[in-house]
Amino acid sequence: MAVFRVPVAPAVLKWAAERSGRPLEDLERRFPELDAWERGDRQPTFHQLEQFAQATFTPFGSFFLAEPPIDEVPIPDFRTVGNHQVDHPSPDLLETIFICEQRQEWYRQHALISGAEPLPFIGSATVDSPVVETANRIREVLQFTDRDRAQNTNWSEALRGLIDSAEEAGILVMVSGIVGNNTHRVLDPGEFRGFALSDLLAPLVFVNGADTKAAQIFTLIHEVCHLWLGQSALTDATMRRADGNATELWCNQVAAEVLVPLATLRSDYRGAVSTEELDRLARMYKVSTLVVLKRIFDAGLLNWDAYRTAYDEELSRVMSLLAQQRKTPGGNYYNTQPLRVSRRFARALINDTKSGRTLHRDAFRLLGTRKHETFVRLGEQVGVA
Repeated sequence: MAVFRVPVAPAVLKWAAERSGRPLEDLERRFPELDAWERGDRQPTFHQLEQFAQATFTPFGSFFLAEPPIDEVPIPDFRTVGNHQVDHPSPDLLETIFICEQRQEWYRQHALISGAEPLPFIGSATVDSPVVETANRIREVLQFTDRDRAQNTNWSEALRGLIDSAEEAGILVMVSGIVGNNTHRVLDPGEFRGFALSDLLAPLVFVNGADTKAAQIFTLIHEVCHLWLGQSALTDATMRRADGNATELWCNQVAAEVLVPLATLRSDYRGAVSTEELDRLARMYKVSTLVVLKRIFDAGLLNWDAYRTAYDEELSRVMSLLAQQRKTPGGNYYNTQPLRVSRRFARALINDTKSGRTLHRDAFRLLGTRKHETFVRLGEQVGVA
């Protein structure tokens, strides 16, 4: 019986292999003919091509193109390395944005049908809006006070409280360190820390859960600032630059003021940039030591050169600690999944499905579940009987 082989452009095969980010030796071990495919000496069978598409996270239709497609982030991209925009988004990043866009679209239609009113804070500011005034408004909407923060015993509690407050205000907050439910596809905080999808009815914030809890807190508020501007954005939320994109600088300034008001920092700071002092203030404000360091600079207590040196040293220490602490994402599925998909979203979708307006098939896809039992237990977890 003849074996049907699929003519695929060698350049497309090379593009898929490189784009996947997987070690070439791993792909060659799984696909021994890969080198011959890329040289054009041999073609893969249809089944081999399906497996290769799955292994490289590549849309199957891409292999029928004459040349590699150009991957583009579907929202404004404010990430930079140095002063240059980041190129070549990973399949993990693109798929994560796509999943969130699908969920947002469903929720937007649900909100319209339910007669929801547009959220007044979306697009209520510009980059010319006063930083302190905007920060105070965000604290007010999120019901975020110093007293609340003092009651949190750790960063995880502080983050969870912020997520709950943001969702109560009408924002879908999704925190995940993996692509969908695939624990083998861990998101890289070095590529992105979060993004915002602005909408008057269904604003969405995604936070990279593979980052530290302290960093996630800053990312969440940073992305909320983008919603205040009425702007979708993909960001790295770095604080090392003194110049660059005006929008990112404004969002960083506002987020930092929300979390560490300068008026209180000046009285809390003990006058020495040391590891012990940074750790103390970070515990007090439930932020990262990098945020504390930036606020010390903002308060005029550190010059720019000293700040840059201290920032680089502290970043190196933080990344070292993160590498030591990082584990494969896991934990109790029924505790983590509502955070990955947004409790507000899950509650609305499960209720809508139980009423018969949404098909179970569509609900399973949007929630990332396969079994009815899992669907029922998720409903119980988010308070849907």
